[in-house]
Amino acid sequence: MHARRSRFLILSALIALATIIATRWWTPAILHGQQNEQLPAILVTRQLAAVEGLRIGDVVTLAARPDGSSAKQFRIAGIYEPVADPTRLAAKRFEARLHLPDMLELKADAADPQSTESVSAINVTLTDPQDATSFVREAAAAIPIPQLTVRTAQGGDGSARLFVVLDRFHFAIAVVTVVASTMFLLALMVMLVEERRESVGILRLIGLRKGRILLQVFAEGLLIAVAGAAFGIVFAVTMQGVVNVFFQWRYDTSLIFVRITPHVAMRCILLAVPLGVVASLISSWTLLRSNVLDLARR
Repeated sequence: MHARRSRFLILSALIALATIIATRWWTPAILHGQQNEQLPAILVTRQLAAVEGLRIGDVVTLAARPDGSSAKQFRIAGIYEPVADPTRLAAKRFEARLHLPDMLELKADAADPQSTESVSAINVTLTDPQDATSFVREAAAAIPIPQLTVRTAQGGDGSARLFVVLDRFHFAIAVVTVVASTMFLLALMVMLVEERRESVGILRLIGLRKGRILLQVFAEGLLIAVAGAAFGIVFAVTMQGVVNVFFQWRYDTSLIFVRITPHVAMRCILLAVPLGVVASLISSWTLLRSNVLDLARR
């Protein structure tokens, strides 16, 4: 009976000691976690979280002024991937998203009562984008404020004009590339046909007409052009993943740099196959116009 009572007293003492330890160490942590849950939530970019070692649930301090005054604490509720923007390719996307009331409170200026009541820009999405021009005209007339500027984002800002210039530059490069490659292909086909001079002469001597030989050349050129176009498309589809992975790693972005779509592949086929066939026909026609004895070298 005495031994059982001693074991009971020891067990009670251990339970009391564990309760004291839990109260001393765990209760502040629980209260701290509850306090963190009451902080306003924000989202941070993946790049910012990776550089600063931030995780969901961490508490960060943000300030709208460089000196750090009027700083406020926020709780990280999530980490997001910023929308890929080609105009900001080399920029570090160290950004955070706040709820509008929290952002207004953070940027509030006690010396300016209107600091939380004014905006610098408003974006409007129209149901029909074709009405953008008329909406700009009507909005500018309905709100006669000298400092107000109403404009359409489609082709009106610097980034849109930049992409127009880049598109024209790429088109010019494509034209030069196609013309140069066509000249190279024509020269290559001429050399290949010259090597078959004796074969063409023998075919002419045994009675084959020019049309028959030209049809054979057309079939060979078509086969080579289709095979070359198919190889080029397969190579481009295979390498686009490598190119995207490398440049996404290089610039730390989710932007897609190369995308081979069925429309692009069909355009390449419609451009490459006729050029290959025409190059083979032109190079062979100059040979077929020669004298039969000259072709057979007799």
